[in-house]
Amino acid sequence: MITEPRWKSYIVETTSPIFTPEQCKMIIQAGRAEPRNDAGVGNEKGTKGGHVDTNTRTSHISWIPFSKMKDMYKDIDKIMQATNRNHFGFDGMTINEMAQYTEYPEGGFYEWHVDNDVNMQYEPPVRKISMTLLLSPESEFEGGDLELMAEGKVAKIKQGHAVFFASFIRHRVKPVTRGRRQSLVMWFGGTPFK
Repeated sequence: MITEPRWKSYIVETTSPIFTPEQCKMIIQAGRAEPRNDAGVGNEKGTKGGHVDTNTRTSHISWIPFSKMKDMYKDIDKIMQATNRNHFGFDGMTINEMAQYTEYPEGGFYEWHVDNDVNMQYEPPVRKISMTLLLSPESEFEGGDLELMAEGKVAKIKQGHAVFFASFIRHRVKPVTRGRRQSLVMWFGGTPFK
């Protein structure tokens, strides 16, 4: 017997914040305390995050170790599990990659892409759910819209809120036109799709 989720959807925006403004500041500080890298694209054997391609992506990233923000990881896992149960219905979901702290400076962007490897060469675990959580107040930047599936389909997230979406959904971050957009990005994986 197949059991479907209550409200089946592959794009889910939180209706209340996961983190307070103070908690968002703590996550920003944790991200900034880690080594900063220019963000890469693609997934090449032996590399984490692929190669730098400024025609596709311009942002700075760091990785927040599991040991540094245990409560953050616990809170996000709890919400991801409930979101998966109620909307996605994917099997064997766990956090298996460190959180990526991302800063998009003025002019920063990320062109259309998906978050999983189409031929799954570098998976398992297979990335099934992606999450973007806005850390900076919306008043501190302009532009930087997260579009999902098609131009104009914008995730309307506020500081501390997140959008969870199936990792195979095409998405992009439009150029930041003023200020700096700071976000927390995570991927959740599990056994291959059946």
